[in-house]
Amino acid sequence: MDIEKYISSGILELYVAGLLTEAENREVSEYAKSHPEIEKEIRAIEAGVLALSKAASPGITEKSRIEQLWATMDERENKPVIKMEKPRTNWFAYTGWAAALVLLAGLWWVYNQNQELRTDMQTRVNEVQQLESQIEAARNSLVQTRELFNQLRDKDVTIVPLSGQQVAPDAYARAYWKKDTQEVYIDAQGLPEPPPGMVYQVWSLKLSPLTPTSIGLLESFATDDNKVFVLPNANETEAFGITLEPAGGSESPTLEQLYTLGAVATS
Repeated sequence: MDIEKYISSGILELYVAGLLTEAENREVSEYAKSHPEIEKEIRAIEAGVLALSKAASPGITEKSRIEQLWATMDERENKPVIKMEKPRTNWFAYTGWAAALVLLAGLWWVYNQNQELRTDMQTRVNEVQQLESQIEAARNSLVQTRELFNQLRDKDVTIVPLSGQQVAPDAYARAYWKKDTQEVYIDAQGLPEPPPGMVYQVWSLKLSPLTPTSIGLLESFATDDNKVFVLPNANETEAFGITLEPAGGSESPTLEQLYTLGAVATS
């Protein structure tokens, strides 16, 4: 703990003035017990405030003198009346009160500045934490992207282009089939976002006779930035197709909603 910095922060003046919260008062008391320098500074501030308070208390010396003079005049009625000067204003007392008010105003200003500083520091801490979270998320996303590229670049991956069909001629997709792990990566970047209540469904197809088998749905399509989905595929696939189906998928493909289709190249 930086003792000098703590003392110069103005919190001890606020402590003496009684402007801190209960928790802050306890904190200062604990620091004062542990650090003699802080205790000494508190005593010095208290002594200064007491000195100002004493200076602000009007004295009784002038008043006593006036009363004594009037008593003397009563005893000496035959003597000429002595004209008394008007008591002088005790400017020192007023100055003391003014100094005390200035001190309190200064303490209040320091208190407000201290609160603003704490609020600003907390805001900065929150911003740093948010930035750290964003950096961590970006780092994780980068790691996942690298792993994905490594998977797709595997020499044993079968790449199947899926071209747009009548319902969506401009649509396209690509399937990366890893037979050894029985997985297929669907790159759906070329598909339009499905309307509410609808979902893309991927099919493994046998061509003779045409036998479709669902291998999964492209869930969370709108929120997936990469638009790459991993689905299981243990089938002897001859082609892949993607249809637009009601949420939850269908037992069989809706051919009128066939968006993309592509055949697996024969060896």
